[in-house]
Amino acid sequence: MSNLETSPDELTCGADPSARGGQLIEPRAVPLGGPRGMTVRRTLPQRARSLIGAWCFVDHYGPDEVGESGGMHVPGHPHTGLQTVSWLFEGTIEHRDTTGEHALVRPGELNLMTAGSGIAHSEFSTSDTHALHGVQLWAALPERHRFVEAGFEHYAPPRDDLDGAGLRVFLGTLAGRTSPATTYSPLLGAEITLPAGHVVVAAVDSDFEHGVLVDTGEVSVGGLRAGPGRLVYRPPGSSEIELRAGAEPARVLLLGGEPLAEEIVMWWNFIGRSHEEIVEFRARWMEERSRPDGRGGGARRYGRFPSSWSETLPAPELPNARLTPRR
Repeated sequence: MSNLETSPDELTCGADPSARGGQLIEPRAVPLGGPRGMTVRRTLPQRARSLIGAWCFVDHYGPDEVGESGGMHVPGHPHTGLQTVSWLFEGTIEHRDTTGEHALVRPGELNLMTAGSGIAHSEFSTSDTHALHGVQLWAALPERHRFVEAGFEHYAPPRDDLDGAGLRVFLGTLAGRTSPATTYSPLLGAEITLPAGHVVVAAVDSDFEHGVLVDTGEVSVGGLRAGPGRLVYRPPGSSEIELRAGAEPARVLLLGGEPLAEEIVMWWNFIGRSHEEIVEFRARWMEERSRPDGRGGGARRYGRFPSSWSETLPAPELPNARLTPRR
């Protein structure tokens, strides 16, 4: 899913030395796609925290009745310098991109898109989808890999047992389970489902910082209690994370990674390293969408558009001034 804000902030994001003992991050509501569009709960980026490892964007949405929200309708739009993770709990989304990939995003299955130097894709909920519920995650590509070739991967992780809890590892390694999906910095992504009142202690990499995003139920993480849509941040230094479910069954995503020792600039659907780069990414997108059939010659940063695309999203206007770094 794209960032559909019409006036997105430009953020310079870097490592945050605060919150050494943990941090509860409240989501902010972000409406997408007009008056009938979906509203997502965004926990990254925020003023309180912009990164967890290379994870730089966390949107949690639903369950939304498609008949009321209109579902997901995101025409072709660009990305640079990142990987996107689509992870659903309910519903189905049709994905097309400029590498030629055409795939269905289904619950419990990883769809990983690498933007690298540039890609464009579209996402639409399918006609048989009655409710949508899931997350959209972005991971920033580190400097040495941020211009890799664009690509797409699909992986359906098995449901394993973690001391009485359900576990699906979609990126990285946890509890002896490893995802084969490609990452360009050390990352972890896993779904964990806990019965009511259940406690799980997961062994984790002490060099990682972690975030626990609560989807359903209430979960206590290191003494910090969080409900749906909230994220608990845990700094590096601990070799285990305890998850304690409340009175109802709970489902969480455990995200982690080595702190990204780089500053990144995020604006709309672009990640770069400077204001000037973002300006160039935007200009190229606007120029290429003006000739969707590829005529005019020259290399296309965002690739050739699928023939089925009848529309693409214009980039918002850039801010008038460069914003100060947020940490």
